[in-house]
Amino acid sequence: MTPHEWFIEHRLDYATRTLDGEDNRTFEAHLPQCAECRHEIALTETDLAWLPMGLAPVAPRPGFRRRVIEHVLEGGRARRARWMVPVGLAASAALVASGWYAGQSRADTLRRALEGQGAMVAALRDTLSVMRQAGRVLQASVDVGEARGGLLIFADEVTHRWNVVIHGLPPAPAGLGYQFWFICDDGMVRGAEVAVDIHRPTMFTTGMPSSCPTVKGAALTVEPLVGNHGPPRGKALVHLML
Repeated sequence: MTPHEWFIEHRLDYATRTLDGEDNRTFEAHLPQCAECRHEIALTETDLAWLPMGLAPVAPRPGFRRRVIEHVLEGGRARRARWMVPVGLAASAALVASGWYAGQSRADTLRRALEGQGAMVAALRDTLSVMRQAGRVLQASVDVGEARGGLLIFADEVTHRWNVVIHGLPPAPAGLGYQFWFICDDGMVRGAEVAVDIHRPTMFTTGMPSSCPTVKGAALTVEPLVGNHGPPRGKALVHLML
């Protein structure tokens, strides 16, 4: 691997803020000298600008174990009286136990946070791979009352997966919900139920349904929440044909 190949491999890690401190500083020092990396990082950050970018960091308290041990040793030297030894040992044991418990709890919290962040980075990588490999991009406006939103589909024709983006729609009326559909040769197959947020786009990645060998297009409807199975019964908002 050449030195520049390392920077190419870690561009996404830098853009998603997952490099460790030394690697991050190395990448930052490289950027002013490399127009290609600056351009690719800018494109990636633009792709990720409206996505949630991870969890709040949870840092372990440095030096915790050392301070507990020093406290125990200093306490032992200060207690010269023989009758204080059992009390000192009991107090030391309690401090060590409480310190171990606190440290273990923080370690568990950190582990869960890192696992969550790792899963989110993996999901972002997957999302970007579909977007960048998309052979077709379909788009349509969606009017709901006075609101105008849109439906955007990135179709990866190699993996047969779609990234679906729905934006600008108001909350569905009480008792109703937005429903995504696949248009097939012999009818329509239900996809995901869509929970919208007026303040930011809703996005999901989906594969093709096994019951629909040939997908001809997609649709979005407003459906009753009760009895949500079978063919469409609600109002059609948009149809997109491949």
